[in-house]
Amino acid sequence: MQLLSGTASATQIKGILHPQYQIHGFSIHLTVRNISSLDSNAQIDFGGGEYVAAGRTEIAPQQVRPEDKYLWWDLTQGTYIVQCNETLHLAPDEIALIEPEDRLLRAGASHVPLFVRGHIDPVELLLDVGVTRLRVKQNARITRVRLFRIEGTITGSSSPRKSSAKNPKRASKKK
Repeated sequence: MQLLSGTASATQIKGILHPQYQIHGFSIHLTVRNISSLDSNAQIDFGGGEYVAAGRTEIAPQQVRPEDKYLWWDLTQGTYIVQCNETLHLAPDEIALIEPEDRLLRAGASHVPLFVRGHIDPVELLLDVGVTRLRVKQNARITRVRLFRIEGTITGSSSPRKSSAKNPKRASKKK
């Protein structure tokens, strides 16, 4: 895999608000569009016939200071869905790693790093807030995306995995 520069990656990412602040040497910051809380009930089963996604309730951002141009979300400890302003439009030979920004981690929150492919619209993250209170400003840069080009042909394996052991022995049946 080849890591793409931020400038090269920017052509695959739509909705970048401030390129001069978001595009870096080998990554691009993604920014917060909105935040939702999750309902407490959901379910998952074997094949999806009884799957019920957790409901979402959008949280309205608030003005903290009269001079603030952007509003703030006031989050308590828990799990939230963050929707980003940017969307990803990756070529078939590209894969993106979405990882939390260092400042988000130092502020006491995180999201799971994700590898994604294809068209991702919207980019959504499961945000885990571990501190008692976290304020997030509209358009805050909370995550980074790094794009990789996969070199060579990607094919699925048509043969089953083979054991690396030579002459594997089968367990003998006890009589």
